[in-house]
Amino acid sequence: MTSIEFDQKLAHLVREALAEDIGDGDHSTLSCIPAAQKGRAVLRIKQQGVLAGVQVAEKIFRLVEPDVHFHQHKQDGQHMQFGETAFAVEASIHTILSCERLVLNCMQRMSGIATLTEQYVKKLQGYKTRILDTRKTTPNFRLLEKEAVRIGGAVNHRFGLYDMIMLKDNHIDYAGGIEAAIERAWAYVNEHKPGLKIEVETRTLEDVAMVAKVGRGKVFRVMVDNFQPADIITALQILGEDFETEASGGITLDNIEAYAATGVDYVSTGALIHQAKSLDLSLKAQIRNG
Repeated sequence: MTSIEFDQKLAHLVREALAEDIGDGDHSTLSCIPAAQKGRAVLRIKQQGVLAGVQVAEKIFRLVEPDVHFHQHKQDGQHMQFGETAFAVEASIHTILSCERLVLNCMQRMSGIATLTEQYVKKLQGYKTRILDTRKTTPNFRLLEKEAVRIGGAVNHRFGLYDMIMLKDNHIDYAGGIEAAIERAWAYVNEHKPGLKIEVETRTLEDVAMVAKVGRGKVFRVMVDNFQPADIITALQILGEDFETEASGGITLDNIEAYAATGVDYVSTGALIHQAKSLDLSLKAQIRNG
């Protein structure tokens, strides 16, 4: 995804989120703060972890008020400690208060994901294997959850159903088997979406052998799903060097090194996102005396 595409998707997310939150008006702010009054607020860190979402926070404020003054003190991906300041923002108080909850929701969630992702990435040090996220994301928040995974040091898998063909178990069963699914997908790509990559999920070593037989030059990656490490080693021997490989299913912090030791190119787990816990941050008004 290009930076332009990211910004377009983020703008859509922000507009929808603010509409959900503000409705016909931020009456708490409208009732007691003059519209022209300016203010300053700081993002306080209240829990250690990996910071994520600072650049997103700036974009949120600027989408509402383009000429805000945003002072960044820490970078996305840096470790953060209790008591540190991530950024300060100077803008209309109406802007600060209307954006406050959206900024915090995004950054707290993103920082939790980045922190957990880094724990997985550290387990892979010394191995060639890299970790992928999945589509097991929160509806309408995938953009920032996957961005947090990237900040945490992992690799984004496909963003959606549109940017890769992934023939999973149900596709294969409905199509009548692996060979039929691959041949139909390959014909579709050549006719409709030249260059679109095809990945195939396998459930047995027999599936792996079938992909090796009929998929060369068509399939770029083979997923071995719910395989034990010993069977993954066998699968890699069957596939040779003609395919990228991905292990998935039941991969945790406790066993990820055993999978990496097989030599598989990637491991994927939805846990990076759906098992992450939001971290504690707060946006506080900074009042200057005098």
